[in-house]
Amino acid sequence: MSENSHDGDSTPAPAPDETPDNYAWIAPVISSVVTVPSGLLALLYGALSPMECGSCGGTVADRFHDSWTTAWTVLWIGLVLALIVLVATWALPHQLRYAARRVGLALAAPTTATVAFVAFMALVDWP
Repeated sequence: MSENSHDGDSTPAPAPDETPDNYAWIAPVISSVVTVPSGLLALLYGALSPMECGSCGGTVADRFHDSWTTAWTVLWIGLVLALIVLVATWALPHQLRYAARRVGLALAAPTTATVAFVAFMALVDWP
């Protein structure tokens, strides 16, 4: 029999780079379970943090408000970037050749949210 015959198999084998990944959903699910709650908690903390300077007055309140406004913007931008990375994790085709990219993006989403929160905390001039 020739090398190209399939011996009764009517469906050709998929190309090596198009092999389906049956476990492609695991990394995005874990990333979603970590990223979404941590992002929401970061937003909640950031939104409630102005209460820390509720009794402040004068220049302390002005410095805090100015720094909080900048930090709040940085937090929002960072969390939007984390959401974009999370969506990209889900959007990758479910093929084995994208497995490394999928895991990398799945790790990058919560990392981006964490970096955004740390930047928020560092930028605020706490009283």
